[in-house]
Amino acid sequence: MGNYAAIREWADEEVSQQTADKARIVIGLGTCGIAAGGNAILTAAENAVANNDEIKAEVVSVGCIGICYKEPLLDIEIPGKPRLSYGPVTAGETKRILENVFINNEYEHKKALAVIGEDSFSDIPSWHEVPFFAPQERTVLRNCGFINPEKIEDYIANDGYAGLSRALLEMTPDQVVDETLKAGLRGRGGAGFPAGRKWNIAADNIRALRASQPELDSYGYVICNADEGDPGAFMNRSVLEGDPYSVIEGMIIAGYAIGASFGYIYCRAEYPLAIERLKLALDQAREKNLLGENILESDFSFDIKLKEGAGAFVCGEETALIASIEGLRGMPMPRPPYPAQSGLWGKPTIINNVETLNNVPVILAKGAEAWSTKGTEKSKGTKTFALTGKVENTGLIEVELGMSLRKVIYEIGGGIPDGKEFKAAQTGGPSGGCLPKEQLDLPIDYEALAKAGSIMGSGGLVIMDESTCMVDVARYFLTFTQSESCGKCVPCRLGTKRMLEILTRITAGHGKIEDIALLEELAPSIRDSSLCGLGQSAPNPVLTTLKYFRDEYEAHILEGRCPAGQCKALITYSIDPATCTGCMVCMRACPTEAITGARKEIHVLDPELCTRCDTCRQVCKFDAVLVV
Repeated sequence: MGNYAAIREWADEEVSQQTADKARIVIGLGTCGIAAGGNAILTAAENAVANNDEIKAEVVSVGCIGICYKEPLLDIEIPGKPRLSYGPVTAGETKRILENVFINNEYEHKKALAVIGEDSFSDIPSWHEVPFFAPQERTVLRNCGFINPEKIEDYIANDGYAGLSRALLEMTPDQVVDETLKAGLRGRGGAGFPAGRKWNIAADNIRALRASQPELDSYGYVICNADEGDPGAFMNRSVLEGDPYSVIEGMIIAGYAIGASFGYIYCRAEYPLAIERLKLALDQAREKNLLGENILESDFSFDIKLKEGAGAFVCGEETALIASIEGLRGMPMPRPPYPAQSGLWGKPTIINNVETLNNVPVILAKGAEAWSTKGTEKSKGTKTFALTGKVENTGLIEVELGMSLRKVIYEIGGGIPDGKEFKAAQTGGPSGGCLPKEQLDLPIDYEALAKAGSIMGSGGLVIMDESTCMVDVARYFLTFTQSESCGKCVPCRLGTKRMLEILTRITAGHGKIEDIALLEELAPSIRDSSLCGLGQSAPNPVLTTLKYFRDEYEAHILEGRCPAGQCKALITYSIDPATCTGCMVCMRACPTEAITGARKEIHVLDPELCTRCDTCRQVCKFDAVLVV
């Protein structure tokens, strides 16, 4: 079974047998689903099948489909009927739903989220009609939540490895590089450098090395950077958990394109489920002659090793990542030479992240022209984002590049909870910038974000509302980047420390007006003189908050006030006598006994004893606790 036609025939037959006469109960078991209680749903479904002969179904686990705020999810797929998705569900509801569907032929429409498939119920929307999904374009996430990530036949039956087959059997390596260039695929992990250009440079250097030293065993490498360390980011993790096969196929194609015979997946050890499924996917690919010697009966051989990272954020930087694979301390190196010239063990090396490589099989299978119809002139294709923060619908999304922030936040995200106003969106993680409401109609593409002072980055998208202090946000991200600095270069090691000291001083109520000018002086110096991207981008949250929210800095310094009411040193709690009912709930909840009063009498809060823990405000049902 070495050729693609035979492998595809086998996969189609396997999937057909699985779905022809037996129903499927599908449980979302990505990390988010597990955290929401997915394992209990899995157990309840397995018990229902085991204990009731009338429930004839296979229980299947899949990765995250993206709608994280509705986890845990339960899908039911009966032959001849559309797949129906329920969520969120409990273990008790799982048993009841399964019994009603399989025994009573009664679908619980009130609990149903959507119908997946062409058929439909009149009172249940199609999956593509759900507001969260309707504006999305799923390319990278095409299989996540739909295929079993532990069965390679599911991937192959959905056109998996078709791109590799075309590359090996119909194209030369140069033609594969040209196809990637023609598509306009840009790196999805940073500033958006064209993937095809990087591949072209590496291919030229590998050819030169092969000509000068033909006796070498290896001439270059492909590395998948899955060291996703941004706070709030989970795009790569979710893709690897839901579809580990696509990134493997992308790496093999990349290896063929540049003339490399070996690759590494560098995945952080904090992603145990992703690692488990990657290991299984690699073993399955080798069994089917999709990895290893003479792939698909061709002359091309390529293998992949999984390397677990130790959790250092700086190892997301490509030269630090290379050092880590080599067994050295993960610290950046000066460039040039760039990895495509001299990388892993001194050999030409291309490094792309999970999302970039995941696009490659689609480009090769469908063609560059078809893939590049989405996006803008300079930013082709789609982009995944981890949509988090102060937004109704959190989750993993994929949108066409060029979509506005407003559409993402208010259509996909469902707007800001509790009737509050949108304040800012941070793109690009701790290396990105904070964009205000005036930028809501900004198109999400590489050029527009850079012009506004932010970056695309790997795809973190954190939404903030009126209760967010932007000075404290800048302090938070500087705390992260400063603690993650490797310390190798002075601008990053000491510059970020000085900036953090200033921000901490301002949020503590001890700021001076001169601090603003000092931040504006330090930030460009650190950006322009740091060794690697961590230090170069660390000032971005500070620069953008100073640009768009300078009034908040001035209020902290000149007025001794935090407009958002978040900086503890600058706020005071009190009880409004007009709305206090004397219920004593706040008094009982106060950990420092700062609140006194008798039942049905107005309570009093002692500011000297108050630690500003916010417990009293949270438990008060009458909005009687004031924050000034």
